[in-house]
Parts: sequence; C-alpha cells; structure tokens
Amino acid sequence: MRVEIKNLVRHFNRVKAVDDVSFAFGDGDVVGFVGPNGAGKTTAMRILATLDQPTSGDVLLDGVSILDYPEKGRRRIGYMPDALPEHADMTAHEYVDFFGRAFGLKGKNLREAVEEVEVFTGLTGIRDKTLQALSKGMKQRVSLARALVHRPDLLIMDEPANGLDPRARIELRELVKVLAEGGKTVLVSSHILTELSEMCSRVVIIERGRLVGNGTLDALSCRDRAVQRVLIRSLDLVPEALQRVLLEVPGVLQASVRGDACAAEIAGGRAEASAVLTELVRRGLRLLEFRQEQVDLEEVFMTVTKGDLA
Repeated sequence: MRVEIKNLVRHFNRVKAVDDVSFAFGDGDVVGFVGPNGAGKTTAMRILATLDQPTSGDVLLDGVSILDYPEKGRRRIGYMPDALPEHADMTAHEYVDFFGRAFGLKGKNLREAVEEVEVFTGLTGIRDKTLQALSKGMKQRVSLARALVHRPDLLIMDEPANGLDPRARIELRELVKVLAEGGKTVLVSSHILTELSEMCSRVVIIERGRLVGNGTLDALSCRDRAVQRVLIRSLDLVPEALQRVLLEVPGVLQASVRGDACAAEIAGGRAEASAVLTELVRRGLRLLEFRQEQVDLEEVFMTVTKGDLA
C-alpha cells in the first residue's frame, strides 16, 4: 500500500493543529510519528483513520482519496487509539468480535478472523475476562486485535507503548516487526523514542503542526549535524596512544578513550570522516575498526525540534 499525506491542514478556530503537512510511505514501512505534546500527531492520525475531517488537503491510499471514499479507506485501515474504553460488562472476545461484525465479517469468516487475531496478540488465555479487569498491557493487546480483525493494509498506532512495563514493550515491538515483515504498513507515534528507534525504518517529526523532519535516522542526522562521531580501534596502539594521535589529525575536534577503542568527533560529514581515515592509514596505523556510531533518535529529535510552546 502507498500512503500519501498531501498538504494536510486542520484548524480549530485560530489553532493550527496540523499546518500543511505532506509525507508518504509504503509497504512494509514502520514509520515513527514523533513530536512534542500538542504538536498535532493525534489530530493527523485521526484524519488518516477517517475519524476527523481536515480543513484542507488530502490522504491517498494507493491513489484513492479517503475523503472522497471514506468507506473504502476504513476497510484498509486499522486504528489503535491511545486508550481502550473500559466496558465493565464486555469481555475481550466480545469486544474484538463486535468490531469484526462492524466491519462486515460474518459466519465462518468472522470466527476465523477473530481467532486469528486472538492467537496473534496472545489473547486466547484472557478472552473471557472483562475489559475492566485487564492490565494495561492486556488492554493494549485487545486494542491491537480490534485494529487488526478486518485484516487492514495500514495500521495506525497512537502511543501504543504508553504505560506498558518493559516486558510488554518488548512484546509489542516484536509484534510490530512481525506485522511489517508480513507486508503491513505501520504508522506509530510514541514519546518513548528508544522504542521507536528499534522498530522504525524511518521517522516523521512534526512540531507546532508543521513538518520539521522526514526520512531515515541516518539521513536526518546527516542533514542537521555538523559533526560525525566515529569509533576507532587500532591493532598497534593502545587507546591512550591512539587518542593522542587522533588529536593531532586535522578535522578531529575531540577524542576520548572508550574501552579498548577511541570515540572521535570529526567536523563535517562523511567526506571529512573519510579524510580522517585516509590520514590515519597514511600514518601507518593498522585499524581494526572505523565506524560511524549508531544514530540516536533522541539526539535527532532534540536537534530538529526547537521546543517552542507557542
């Protein structure tokens, strides 16, 4: 599925909740949707889920507008809200079954679909418990099952890891990976940036309703950072000696010992990092490792956003 968000705008009186946002993604993508509180993430996701109407702009699923054909869109979209209603008199199975019926599933197709998502989300052991009696983690599993029961192509997840314990977060992350490997397209928002960095293939960042970043972590990092961080290990030199050599190399801003290696900050981008590597080899150093350090989503977020409240 190809999802295109085109010049999306949503105003609430004078408040610009979503302000001319455009981006696209496709099959197997797990896209992290990131932004400060009040950035417009939930509003944009509700529009994508056909639960709200934009002031202007459009959302296309394989070229078809969900504004012009919302019923077609709903059959292809699964929406997992940030909280599950606590119906005291409804069991987990009844809740998932209800939404299967709401999407037009009947008879054998309904039974098979409900059983399939209950097994996938691990609900078989608690299917007869009321929603009110479930833990936060189990409620999130029920919410995910509800979103998947009609076998959608696009899954939209609003803060799915909020309030979960570490084990539940790991299990949720693994479920998302399995869905992506199966061809599902996933858009997921979260304030837990370390979780997103481990499950997402790319990130969309918005602030005050406007798009401020869109791409892979590597691409966003290279765009906004004037410094490359590399980890270097030498066959010949102990880390302290390697540190002294690095500080003599043009372009190296800082170097520090890290275990049996050195971490160096190099002014510029990949070309400048390559020049440092070339210089070290020219000086006769035999290197075991010279690699860019893994990009941190929290660092990218702090670099791209400004933190303005108004």
